[in-house]
Amino acid sequence: MRPVAIWLVILMFAVVNGAFRETVLVPNLGKPVALVLSGLLLSLIILILTFVLAPWMRLDTRARCLFVGILWVLLTLVFEFGFGLMQGRSLQDMLEAYTFKDDNLWPLVLLVTFFAPSIAARLRGTVQGGVARNE
Repeated sequence: MRPVAIWLVILMFAVVNGAFRETVLVPNLGKPVALVLSGLLLSLIILILTFVLAPWMRLDTRARCLFVGILWVLLTLVFEFGFGLMQGRSLQDMLEAYTFKDDNLWPLVLLVTFFAPSIAARLRGTVQGGVARNE
């Protein structure tokens, strides 16, 4: 349940990041630059949150890191497509967000989401060579 709680925090930051992009970045910098900055900002937020909260999530094995990364990506996809369908968006329209078209970095954000637990554990030194390391 801890990884789900952290994903909900990431979701909250993603919503705030999207609002910031649309209300501040797009009007001041234009859509292409805003999309790039927003994608980089969200990726950085995910990495920082994961690094800070890695001990609480017990990211101490490769399997655990892989599980959390897959879980987060699946939760994100279910949320994105479920919310999109509730808004009446077409599947084709929703799938366009998963390309790098028009400076969109959403695919990169998903990759960061998947690898963030492994990166955090590696940086903290809690996983080395696939074996848990006692702190």
